[in-house]
Amino acid sequence: MKIIITGGAGFLGSNFIRYLINKYPNYKILNIDKLTYAGNLENLRDIEKHKNYHFIHGDICDAKMIKQIFPGTKAIVNFAAESSVELSMVKPSNFITSNICGTFSLLEASRESRINRFIQISSDEVYGEACSPEGCNRPSSETDPFMPKSPYAASKAAADRLVYAYFSAYKVPAVIVRCSNIFGPYQHTEKVIPLFITNALEEKELPIHGDGKSIREWTPVNDLCRVIDLTLHTPSIEGQAFNIGSGIEKNINEIASMILTLTGKPNTLIRYVNQRQSVVRRHAVSAKK
Repeated sequence: MKIIITGGAGFLGSNFIRYLINKYPNYKILNIDKLTYAGNLENLRDIEKHKNYHFIHGDICDAKMIKQIFPGTKAIVNFAAESSVELSMVKPSNFITSNICGTFSLLEASRESRINRFIQISSDEVYGEACSPEGCNRPSSETDPFMPKSPYAASKAAADRLVYAYFSAYKVPAVIVRCSNIFGPYQHTEKVIPLFITNALEEKELPIHGDGKSIREWTPVNDLCRVIDLTLHTPSIEGQAFNIGSGIEKNINEIASMILTLTGKPNTLIRYVNQRQSVVRRHAVSAKK
């Protein structure tokens, strides 16, 4: 089976490619990545010469290129995205282009091909604060309204709706996966856990925005890979969305303290900095479905 993985040189994509090759060595994996700051081919150095793995340096917004490499594809997993909330506040146009227009070009190619599954990797950022429509504090469910609080979150919400529209209008066999905060090997050091670990090891300050009480749900990347595998191979789930979470919630202060304890460094390395714009105080999802 030929599978296209977009954004496969990034944190999530590289972990999933490695997962697929280890579990399904006969699958043909085509990795398309633009290699922006978050994409790093070193993440896949150990498998780059695998006979069934091939890399293309390309942009998912390049509709002509996408259509050329699509023949024979049975599934696509779209990890490719601009994913920094903070950067989206500075230059939102990059996020609109990559996350919406890029998804559109993939959907158009999928509409013209006979693929078995289109998996859109989304985010719990689309929900905004974890609460019910009535404002009751609880984990977000798949049926909650979208209330994005950043251009990044809004671009992912728009892409979600576009994916569902292509399922509804053109019967593209799409499934949407909404992740909580994921952590694990090969994660970029702009993200809080690798940033805190590397800073602690180098005895640099750990910057915490605001009061550090913003709560996030933390899920290991290997668990994400297992769930995407299920959504890739389970029949009759087209048109549905699935939250992925662990049920483990920690605020940023707790994460910093855990890392400092594990690395044997003092809490005096913690430094509080200005709060980010449009901060979400709690991200958490119901993964019952």
